Amino acid sequence: MSRHSFKGTHWSAIKVDRIYIVSLTNRSNIVEALTDFIRNQNIQAGEVTGIGAVSEATLRFFNPSTKNYVDKTFKEQMEVTHISGNVAEIEEKISLHLHITLGREDYTALAGHLLEATIQGAAEFIFYPLHTRVVKVKNQEIGINLYDFEK
Repeated sequence: MSRHSFKGTHWSAIKVDRIYIVSLTNRSNIVEALTDFIRNQNIQAGEVTGIGAVSEATLRFFNPSTKNYVDKTFKEQMEVTHISGNVAEIEEKISLHLHITLGREDYTALAGHLLEATIQGAAEFIFYPLHTRVVKVKNQEIGINLYDFEK
């Protein structure tokens, strides 16, 4: 089993065989820090999952009938009960696509596409890189980026 350590401005990680275990620093932005991580490690495709806690999060909801997104920011302490997503190339740029489920103090939950979130406590992730290139292209009929395996 091979094991290597890495460190960025807002993250630290170990790589065990092909899988990364990543921790983000308190008060950092999840999307910015993870984007820095995937670019630093040259991850072009893969899957990510994680947990943690945040004090603020901006979520996005896609309305298929209008093909528009609705964004909403929540400013309260919340548990990140689950983050899942993927890494792919969009418009020649490596990008993260993350969805999040947040637990509130009253035990209700919020969920949606994650635009940004500020860590208050901890944020821990596991990355499963794929040794390939995966491209997403905007599907005009649906209005969202989808995998294009011809690219």
